[in-house]
Amino acid sequence: MAEFTFHTTETEDPKRKALLEKAQAGYGMIPNMIAGLSESPEAAEAYMALSKYFVKGSLTKEQQHVVWFTANAEHGCEYCMTGHTGIAMMDKIDQSVIDSARNVEAYQDPKLEALRQFTLTMIRQRGWASDEEVQAFLDAGYTKQNIMDVIIGIAHKTISNYANHLMQTPLDKGMDALAWKKPA
Repeated sequence: MAEFTFHTTETEDPKRKALLEKAQAGYGMIPNMIAGLSESPEAAEAYMALSKYFVKGSLTKEQQHVVWFTANAEHGCEYCMTGHTGIAMMDKIDQSVIDSARNVEAYQDPKLEALRQFTLTMIRQRGWASDEEVQAFLDAGYTKQNIMDVIIGIAHKTISNYANHLMQTPLDKGMDALAWKKPA
């Protein structure tokens, strides 16, 4: 298996160094995933840009976490599910939402469950949601703008999920207590 480098700001590549310094300033640390993604500064920049646009979108903070958690669980990304658990806790997302996500269970809230189901449909069917599936999402109280924002969230997580699988990204320092394994 190919081994990937988890770069630091000590890199001699000026573009990579600037990107990692930006990550350090934004996150207060350099997450291992960004350190690995920075093998291609463009990949790391794309991930960070999609993150910025997704959180500015039409979904609430809780709904954003549902999209992230759903993609992470569906793709089986242990690093991202662990990291997003910590972020959700910092964002004061209800513990029942976090627990349902980590257990890959339906949400009690019908609107959040509609979002989870639509996100799964989009991932599993590669965007080929039927008219009925789209209408069910809209009938749950979502909008066409929300549909496009779900797509941004899926793209955002697909970059990190796939990269973490290949890089076998180790958890960041202090995250062991939140480690996640996909339920059987």
